[in-house]
Amino acid sequence: MKPVAWLISWIGDTDHRCAEGKLAGQVGPIATALQGGKRYDRVYLLTNYDHARSQQYCKWLEELTSYPAKAVDLYSIELNSPINYAEIYDKVSQELIKARLPQDHIELTFHLSPGTPAMGAIWIMLSKTRFPAKLIQTSKEHGLESVDFSFDLANDFLPEYLQRSDARIQRLSSTPTAAPEFDKILRRSPGMQQQVDLAQRVAAHDIPVLILGETGTGKELFAEAIHASSRRSGQPFIAVNCGAVAQDLANSELFGHKKGAFTGADRDRKGHFEEANGGTLFLDEVGDLPLDSQVRLLRALQAKEVTPVGSSKPVKVNVRIVAATHRDLAADVAAGRFREDLFHRLAVGILRLPPLRERGEDIDLLIDHFMDQINADAQGQPEARHKTFSQEARNVLLQQGWPGNIRELYHSLLRSVIWSKDNEVTAADVKAALLNMPGREDGVLGRTLTQGFDLQALLDDVTRHYVVKAMKQTRHKKTQAAVLLGLSNYQTLSNWMTKLGISDDDLT
Repeated sequence: MKPVAWLISWIGDTDHRCAEGKLAGQVGPIATALQGGKRYDRVYLLTNYDHARSQQYCKWLEELTSYPAKAVDLYSIELNSPINYAEIYDKVSQELIKARLPQDHIELTFHLSPGTPAMGAIWIMLSKTRFPAKLIQTSKEHGLESVDFSFDLANDFLPEYLQRSDARIQRLSSTPTAAPEFDKILRRSPGMQQQVDLAQRVAAHDIPVLILGETGTGKELFAEAIHASSRRSGQPFIAVNCGAVAQDLANSELFGHKKGAFTGADRDRKGHFEEANGGTLFLDEVGDLPLDSQVRLLRALQAKEVTPVGSSKPVKVNVRIVAATHRDLAADVAAGRFREDLFHRLAVGILRLPPLRERGEDIDLLIDHFMDQINADAQGQPEARHKTFSQEARNVLLQQGWPGNIRELYHSLLRSVIWSKDNEVTAADVKAALLNMPGREDGVLGRTLTQGFDLQALLDDVTRHYVVKAMKQTRHKKTQAAVLLGLSNYQTLSNWMTKLGISDDDLT
């Protein structure tokens, strides 16, 4: 395929002012680049200014440089701050992924000069990592210049580049430093970072914590980090899944029992409270506890003592409770399924973990982390090969709603690797590995508007599905298939099939 040259750039204030005639005799950084000799097949412009203002700039640019309108594309990106390093990185990465970049036949060039120095710094980072690209800069004094340096020189270049702004380097990162105990919680999204910040604060106080969140959102990981960063870190951490404990054995499991207390109790047994003495007891799915166990749990929290089943003598315990549930406990309280007094005892420090569908910025991070883990686990196994994901496969993953959250993502990655016959996992491998669970939202309507979402690609997928279905149903008779699809004639259907790349193999 013939190489295609793209120029990607922010529209800066200087560009706008030149187009508006406020800087006489100047054309601005972008126009200087387009007049520099190289002809680009596509000029991909990003703006965080008023869209109408930037549209006027594009018209002016097309007239000045004789670029056709179809070659200049404008995309608005809303930024809370044009100097927020993390936000710029996430938003630009999402935009480039939506543009289906990188592609082997597309030669990318990033323009460093327009926009804030933080924006320029992000172009440098992206060009050296996820989106290989040439770098250029322009100035009134020197015109158009190529920028080329190795990572060894980046430490010298970036600080100098960023000094052009009033903002200092420390403002490049909007993510507060987390305690090392929380490093296992991978995050880039503001929502998850906020919960980590809260978790660090409650960890320092010896209070009960209630973690709310859907299944697979990482509640136990948070509980472990809270324990590890607390004053109880050197003491036991005991995790109990209350939903997996038989109701008639819940009291024995939690509070212990004496020999002969019930059939099968052939010896004294300590409960989880005594096992966790001095440390932390993590009660996962606490909403599934039976009501009589809730009464005992409340007393344990109030009196700091437990009474084993079959005993009348209480045992003093010093335990911190971290509880978690995917249930709506407030609704359970209203319905009488969960004690209100216990709820208020547990809900002193409250964390609400966002589902993965609300953490679009984190999905790429999690994919890379899990793939490192999967590849490491596969070492030494027969026919083990290091696997990577194609960009198309990654885009499929980014477009999923993930009702099973992080747990579902991990197992989908694992299945994709197993299904894949080659070193590179394809989009087809991923689609084959995804689970279509009964009762879930429709695969189309359930997709979330996060990183990697592509409306046109979604519409093409839907169209492709029904075109193929109609052709199979009519045994490849285009006229009949066109009628089923509500098309005016078979020629329209043929055009769609060509556009969507539907071959005879797809119809078998």
